[in-house]
Amino acid sequence: MAEKERLLRNLEKLIRFADIMKIPILLTEQYSKGLGKTIPEIRKIIPQIQPIEKVEFSCMESGKFKESLTKLGAETLIITGIEAHICIAQTAIEALDAGFKVCVVSDAVSSRSLDDKAISLERLRHHGIAVASTEMLMYELLKKAGTLEFKKALELVK
Repeated sequence: MAEKERLLRNLEKLIRFADIMKIPILLTEQYSKGLGKTIPEIRKIIPQIQPIEKVEFSCMESGKFKESLTKLGAETLIITGIEAHICIAQTAIEALDAGFKVCVVSDAVSSRSLDDKAISLERLRHHGIAVASTEMLMYELLKKAGTLEFKKALELVK
C-alpha cells in the first residue's frame, strides 16, 4: 500500500480514539483466504473484534455487515482502510445511497497507487461524501476542549 506507515499510524490513532469516544468498530476482511488477514499491528489493538469476512467489494453488499449496522443502530459511517478506489469507494457510495451519513478519512485510507487513491477521494467528494483527515475528524467529534475525552485524545495527536 502507498504510504503504509502513515496509514498504519492514523489507523492506530483512530482505533484508540474510537475507544475513548465509545464509537463502535466494525472490521471487515476482503477474501482473507486469498488476500490475507488484517495485519498484526491492527489486530493486536482490537483482538476482541471479530472480523466480518466478505467477498463483496462493497461492505454494503455483505449481509453480515448490514446486520451489524442494524444491531448498532448506526446512522453515520466513518470509513478507513484499503483499497480506496475499490472497497472504500464502493462502500461509501452505496452507504450514502442507503441513507447513511458517510465520512471517509483521507489519511487513513490507501491504495497500491497514490493516483488511484486521489481519484477515489475526488469521486467520493463528487458524490457528496465528506472527506476529512484523522485530526480534523477527531476534533470535530470532540467538539470542545477541557473534557476527559479531549485530554485522552490530546495524547494521541501529540
